[in-house]
Amino acid sequence: MGRFSEPPDPLFQAINTSLAFDRRLWPHDVAQSRAHAKMLAGAGIIATDDRDAILAGLDTVEQELATGEFPFLASDEDIHMAIERRLTELTSAGARMHTARSRNDQVVTDVALFTRAAAQETLEAIASLSDALLEVAERHVDWPLPGYTHLQRAQPIYLSHHLLAYFWMLQRDRERFEAVVEAASVLPLGAGALAGVNFETDREAVAAELGFASVSPNSLDAVSNRDFVFDYLAAATTCATHLSRLGQEIVLWTSSEFGFMTLSDAWSSGSSLMPQKKNPDAAELLRAKAPRITGHLAALHGVMHALPLTYNKDLQEDKEHLFDSVDTLLDCLRAAEGMIRTARFHREAMATAAGDEAIAATDLADMLVRQGVAFRDAHGKVGEVVRVAEESGRPLKDVAVEQLGPESEAVLEQASWLESKVSQGGTSLPRVREQLEAARALL
Repeated sequence: MGRFSEPPDPLFQAINTSLAFDRRLWPHDVAQSRAHAKMLAGAGIIATDDRDAILAGLDTVEQELATGEFPFLASDEDIHMAIERRLTELTSAGARMHTARSRNDQVVTDVALFTRAAAQETLEAIASLSDALLEVAERHVDWPLPGYTHLQRAQPIYLSHHLLAYFWMLQRDRERFEAVVEAASVLPLGAGALAGVNFETDREAVAAELGFASVSPNSLDAVSNRDFVFDYLAAATTCATHLSRLGQEIVLWTSSEFGFMTLSDAWSSGSSLMPQKKNPDAAELLRAKAPRITGHLAALHGVMHALPLTYNKDLQEDKEHLFDSVDTLLDCLRAAEGMIRTARFHREAMATAAGDEAIAATDLADMLVRQGVAFRDAHGKVGEVVRVAEESGRPLKDVAVEQLGPESEAVLEQASWLESKVSQGGTSLPRVREQLEAARALL
C-alpha cells in the first residue's frame, strides 16, 4: 500500500475516479506510451528487450480496448492506470514503462493529443458545412428575399448573399480552430510531475513520433497548462453561436408566417397531439446547444481561476467540459449541414416579401442625393413620402412620383433595388458572383 495505511473512503474513491469519462483517451495514451517506451530504450534508460515486451503488450492492450474486451477493474482510477495495470499483467516489463514519466505530464499530453485531433475533425465538419452553404448559394444565386434589421424588412438581398454570410462566419471559425491545432502541438511529456525528470530523455524524438511541432520549454507550465483546451472551447463557443443564428433563421423561415423554406422530413419532428405539425426541432436545438458550450467554457475558467502551480486535482475537471463541447459542436455542424443540403426554398414567397416597395426607401433617398440633396434632408423627405403612403393607403410609387419626381418610378422597379448595391461585398449579382468565386477557390 506504500505511503498509505488504509484504503480510500468509498465516497472519495467515487469522486476521485475519472475512468467513466477519460477512457476515451485510450488511443492517445497507447500512442504516447509507445513513443515513450521507444525513447527510453533509445536513450539507454531501459533495455531493448523491455521495450519490445512493452510494445507487444501495448499491441494486446490496444486490441482489447478496440474490441471492448479490455478487463477493467473497479480499482482502476483512470484510463492511464488501467492501461499500465493491464500491461504489467501481460509482461513484467510493463513496470518499467512509467520510468521518467508522471501521470501529470502523461495526462496533459493525452489531452493535448485529443484536443488536436478534435480540432482537426471540427475543421473537416466546418469545411463540409461550408461546402453545403456554397452549393446551395450557387443554386439560388438570383433569388431575392428581404434582408432584415430588428426583424423588420430593411433592404432586398439575394438568398445567395444571405447564405454566404454564414460561409464567411465559418471561415473565421476555421482560422480559430487552426490556431487550436497549433496551440495543442507543444509536447508536455518529459516535464515529469512538475520539475523535470532525473534522466537525460529525448523529448524531441517523442515530439516527432507523436506529431508535435515543439516541446514545452518549462516543466511547471507544461503540467499545468490547459490553454489549448480554453482555445478549443472559445472557438467552439463562437462557432456554436454562429450556428445558433443560422438555426434561428431556419426556424423563422420555415414558419407559416415567413414561408421561405421547408425542411426535409428527415430533419423535422411531429407533434404528439397535433397531426398537422412539422416542427424544426433540429434548428431549435442549434439555438439551445450554443449556451451549453458557452457554459463549459465559463466552467473551465472557474476551475482554473486562481489555481496555483502546478498540478492540482481540479484539473481533472477539464475533460468533461472538453469532451461534451467537442461532441456537441460536431453534432451541430453536421445537423446544420444536413438541414441546409436537403431544404427546399420557396422563390415566390421570398420574392413577394422582397417586393414590398417600402424596402426601396433607401434607394429613393440615394436618388435625391445624386440630384444634389444632402443625405439627411433626403432621408427626411423619403420618410415623409412613406408616411403619406401608409396613412393614405396609396402605393408608395404613386406618392413618390408625385412628391419626388418621375425618376422615382424607375428606382422603384424591383430589379433596380437589388442591382444598385454595387459596393464591394454588396448584394448585386456581379458582387455575389465575385463572392462565390472567392469562396469556391477557398474551399
